[in-house]
Amino acid sequence: MREFGYERAHDVAGAVALLGADPDARFLGGGTNLVDLMKTGVERPARLVDVRELPLDGIEPTDDGGLRIGATVTNSDLAAHPDVRRRYPALTQAVLAGASGQLRNMATVGGNLLQRTRCGYFTDVTRPCNKRVPGSGCPAIEGEHHNHAILGASEHCVAVHPSDMGVALTAFDAVVSYETADGAGSLPIADLYLPVGDTPHRETALPPGALITGVVLPPAPVAARSRYRKVRERASYAFALGSVAAALDVRDGVVHEARLALGAVASRPWRARTAERLLTGAPADAAGFAAGADAELSAANPLPHNGYKVALLRNLTVAVLTELAEEMSR
Repeated sequence: MREFGYERAHDVAGAVALLGADPDARFLGGGTNLVDLMKTGVERPARLVDVRELPLDGIEPTDDGGLRIGATVTNSDLAAHPDVRRRYPALTQAVLAGASGQLRNMATVGGNLLQRTRCGYFTDVTRPCNKRVPGSGCPAIEGEHHNHAILGASEHCVAVHPSDMGVALTAFDAVVSYETADGAGSLPIADLYLPVGDTPHRETALPPGALITGVVLPPAPVAARSRYRKVRERASYAFALGSVAAALDVRDGVVHEARLALGAVASRPWRARTAERLLTGAPADAAGFAAGADAELSAANPLPHNGYKVALLRNLTVAVLTELAEEMSR
């Protein structure tokens, strides 16, 4: 591991200034991803700016009925918060599915959104990787890719984003707040992650040196009837083979509103807007749910060893939506 400096920031402006003064610096939250990447040599910061003590660890209601979540809130505190559990249950379920208890106690909301792919070629500095070394190639396309992207990938990168939390936040139209030396800004989470294209090393639309300060969840009554379901290779703790965050409002047997986001299928949490459009106004039954899933997944372009994800995501989507519809009919 490269030797590095360490400084603890005590206010947001100070943290931003410290990073701005050193282009090789990185913000440090819980460190559950960054420190691992430093150990393998993928990340080699000259300085770490510790932001854990910034006053960004609160969860509070917004004036319009949403929730504001600070960037340094731990995953454990987020999952346990009564307003999150009651009003956005899929978010609680996603966080609990995302990691072991020890990791949730350390990991932060801001860091979770910025965690990097677990593609084995990315984390192995002896191998080419366009995300790590632009222009070096993507060996996953011809190599090990059973858990790689089936949507939105390119010839330059087929890695998937690992965040479970991000999938639920995407379904609920979360807005990410940040601070830079030029002032505050915000991005809808749908715009936070950049398409892969030919620049997979450019992962987010955050301005250089930006510090995520929080996430705002808009009011969404439908979110109270939501669920997150994750399929993984072992139950204890593993990254998703596929996941679904869904919310449903059914009235008189017809879908009045649907929210749907897919995980482990693309370089970013995938908002299933095609499926949402088809579901809205359609009968709330398995056939309608399957039609919506099929329409969304018709754009899938699987590789030779990850085509199973198409059927997995279809069946998972139908199962989750069916369970939600049945609960509402009781």
